[in-house]
Amino acid sequence: MKKSKFTEEQIVGILRETDRDPVATVAKRHGVSDQAIYTWKKRFGSFQPDDVRRLKQLEQENARLKKLVAERDLEIEVMKEIAAKKW
Repeated sequence: MKKSKFTEEQIVGILRETDRDPVATVAKRHGVSDQAIYTWKKRFGSFQPDDVRRLKQLEQENARLKKLVAERDLEIEVMKEIAAKKW
């Protein structure tokens, strides 16, 4: 997936601009297509900038926890293999 040149906070700011100006004008001002604005609206439509920051924090925490669980599962599997070989 191509990395956007805008951060999530900037995208939310652009979407807030579309509340007071036409989408075509805002899209031209920021150098994006109308379709990009509508796609962002679908994804971030009801967010405020603080919500986006919180979402990013939660995603990072979720990734960290998934990594911990995967490591723990690997340790358990290794212990099971060792226990099975002893008997």
